[in-house]
Amino acid sequence: MIGVCACETQPIVIEGLRSSLEDADDLIFAGAESTTGAVLELIERERPRVCLIDKALGTKAVFQLISDLKARDLETEPVLWAAEVSEVESFRALQVGARGILKKTLPVGIILDCLRTVAKGNIWIESSVSNQFVGFINRRSTPRLTPREEEILTLVMRGMKNKQIADALCITTGTVKVHLMHIFEKTGVKDRFELAMYGRRIRGLSSDMEDELSMLSSGDSDLGSF
Repeated sequence: MIGVCACETQPIVIEGLRSSLEDADDLIFAGAESTTGAVLELIERERPRVCLIDKALGTKAVFQLISDLKARDLETEPVLWAAEVSEVESFRALQVGARGILKKTLPVGIILDCLRTVAKGNIWIESSVSNQFVGFINRRSTPRLTPREEEILTLVMRGMKNKQIADALCITTGTVKVHLMHIFEKTGVKDRFELAMYGRRIRGLSSDMEDELSMLSSGDSDLGSF
């Protein structure tokens, strides 16, 4: 039997999952918790094969839970599930070790197929998410940036605004905007947050830059403009 647990915040969703698993011959409900700490304890105790992780916990908590599961070398495969999931969220979840991206709005049969697929050690990405994700990856074939563009990318990753970048590099804000326009065209990103994520993928981040990237996602850094 394939054990399935969930880190889920909504009781009605948990009951729906429990009921659906009870109707399957090869799947069993191993429990659910509403916090990451509690679900890790559940996983240590019950050793389920798959864990559904609710995106509503917050992206930072979700990605940390996925990382913790991998770090502890548990045989529980994490699946991110949500009503909606963005390209960046899908990319980041798979990057840290998620084995599936699943929308809660899908028919029960597809959800169960996902659980079975992941339990076998395969990756599951539902078709609409897959198309979205492939487009995201295709836009990120690593382009060649000029040395100045590399400098500006670094400063964007630190959460700096155009005026701060201009002051740091002794150039005008207009020049910063022109460089950013070229960087956006080369990398295919749509906003400053995606650009910071792109920088993280090709360079990796130290812990202090992780904090700066978190500041970007909180809306402190004028994400949507040059």
